[in-house]
Amino acid sequence: MMAKLIESSDLCPEVRNFSFEAEGQERFPFLPGQFVSFHETLGGKRITRAYSIASPPDGNRFELCLNRVQAGLFSPHLFAMQPGEMVEMTGPLGYFTLRNPDRDCVFIATGTGIAPFRSMLHAHLAEKPGRRFTLIFGVRYETHIMYRGEFEHLAAQHKNFVFQPTVTRPEPSWTGRTGRVQQHLFEAIGDRKDIDVYVCGLKEMVDEVRALLKGRGFDRKQIIFEKYD
Repeated sequence: MMAKLIESSDLCPEVRNFSFEAEGQERFPFLPGQFVSFHETLGGKRITRAYSIASPPDGNRFELCLNRVQAGLFSPHLFAMQPGEMVEMTGPLGYFTLRNPDRDCVFIATGTGIAPFRSMLHAHLAEKPGRRFTLIFGVRYETHIMYRGEFEHLAAQHKNFVFQPTVTRPEPSWTGRTGRVQQHLFEAIGDRKDIDVYVCGLKEMVDEVRALLKGRGFDRKQIIFEKYD
């Protein structure tokens, strides 16, 4: 299958939102939280990269939230793509999806690990008004809070959604939460153990959050995670 680039726009320095179409398909069905794999031959090597879908199901379209890795091979290629150009794709793939339909959830993301949660929230918030969702989103700088306006709008529209961005390198004007996501985990959870926690980001953060939750008595089935290495 081929994916055709429709448009792209910068979210913050070195991070861009890409809109693709599944070429020749009327629909591209997937579960929010799943990913696609892109394939390309670059520098004489066949390269595959997996990217979480950052949008809810919408016909044959889907969006990705990608970070440009300066020393990388694939991301600079994608950042150089122009609308109408194609890339080979397989998918959807993956099991990082909502498990228990009626349990409250805490989502924990850093960086582009926000992508699957954006997909889940847009898809599930309205259909599950009695289910509470809390998103803790950690970034270095306030300007790196990707999709901030969207999440703030969703929080204003849906009483069952709480958005908690946290910044590790705040400017003096920042009045929100500071520090790493781990520092705000138990504020969001409180004394509850009847919720599911979904974690997506770099390996170190994911492993630390899992250890904290296990230390609090959470069962491993309540901790659903995906690592970006």
